[in-house]
Amino acid sequence: GAANNLLAAMLDNHIHQGNELGIDVRSITWRRRVDMNDRQLRNVVDGLGARADGVAREDGFDITVASEVMAAFCLASDIMDLKARLGRIVVGYNYEGQPVTAEQLKANGAMAALLKDALKPNLVQTLEGTPAFVHGGPFANIAHGCNSVIATRMAMHFADYVVTEGGFGADLGAEKFLDIKCRMANLKPDAVIIVATVRALKYNGGVPKDQLNNENLQALEAGIPNLLKHVENITQVYKLPAVVAINEFPTDTQAEVELVRTKCKELGVNVALSQVWAKGGEGGIELAEEVLRLCEQ
Repeated sequence: GAANNLLAAMLDNHIHQGNELGIDVRSITWRRRVDMNDRQLRNVVDGLGARADGVAREDGFDITVASEVMAAFCLASDIMDLKARLGRIVVGYNYEGQPVTAEQLKANGAMAALLKDALKPNLVQTLEGTPAFVHGGPFANIAHGCNSVIATRMAMHFADYVVTEGGFGADLGAEKFLDIKCRMANLKPDAVIIVATVRALKYNGGVPKDQLNNENLQALEAGIPNLLKHVENITQVYKLPAVVAINEFPTDTQAEVELVRTKCKELGVNVALSQVWAKGGEGGIELAEEVLRLCEQ
């Protein structure tokens, strides 16, 4: 947030101090950030007041994690790479329609300096003592939806097996993980876990939310093509071995789970139940064993 708003401040200060780059205030694309959803701040007019208070223009605030700074931060391999990526951020356009970047404003060095300590991954642990890195979180609907390259590489250095997440489903987060992060960081996944729930598949099949607790094999069969397409993309487009993890709910029936198993088996993919929410690590043994099998085959 601080690095994002520093760039915004330097942009407006450049305009106030004479606008040497000829930035068109009607074509500024860089917005300020705030760590709160506040719809009143989505579109504002700032720079009001006396001459020394800046140039009045339309502006706005977005939530911090939606900043392009977060995406650049998570793809950076080191501090110099981060500085270069920040420098390529486009903040707006000049009167000739040419893009203006953070590097032209000489803002990327100061932004990188603000982020130098944040670039170090945060080591935490689960309730059972399993180490985990929590580092970065760009939204997958507007960015690439993956944690930092630095944290993933560090985890691979210290552990035999590393699990990382591509947010927003296999048709968005996973594809961006494979197309963007893996290519840029030269990562080669050994296996993919596609997470699904019986409830979501029934919802895709047309069941109202207040009826999802009831067994409905017909709706499940109608909704399961959504999951099967995700499986097909991973195994046939990306040519990666996969397992479907059913995040089990107490209302799931044996018949519903078996239907999912059967349909996935037709594509050559196994299904493993995940009961981690109730049993901790013990509830993920079936899934872990299948992942190990895929990695070692």
